[in-house]
Amino acid sequence: MAMSFDPFSQLDRFAASVLDAKASPRFMPVDLHRSGDHYVVNADLPGVDPGSVDVDVDGQVLTIRAERTAPETSGVTWLSRERPYGSYLRQFSLGEGVDVERITASYENGVLSILIPVSERAKPRKIQITERGSNTEQPRLNATPSAAAAAS
Repeated sequence: MAMSFDPFSQLDRFAASVLDAKASPRFMPVDLHRSGDHYVVNADLPGVDPGSVDVDVDGQVLTIRAERTAPETSGVTWLSRERPYGSYLRQFSLGEGVDVERITASYENGVLSILIPVSERAKPRKIQITERGSNTEQPRLNATPSAAAAAS
């Protein structure tokens, strides 16, 4: 296998290996969109054991944690080692318009999918308009007390 030498990429890898704090969580790329009455979070976690994935809600904060462990490789001489191992962490502020009791999550082919339903009170709704002058007219809210007394 032929490999080309790029001194800048080698320098980047060296700096990353020296500056990489093993205790700090790794970056977890996510996509977030709204589809109908749900928000959808898709997080890339390739090679992560589903048993190590933890999703929880505390108040209005959604937290995703995962762990990707490195395989045991004693006696191996690495030519290139670029795949990150360790802890992954992402947190999202949910706001008031979601139903935290009905959040669901699934994991398939290295992608964690979380469905966050929009709460009933945050969904768009139609406001009924009544016609004035009809028999079903509602009392006016901005009438003054003297005008209401004169009308009766």
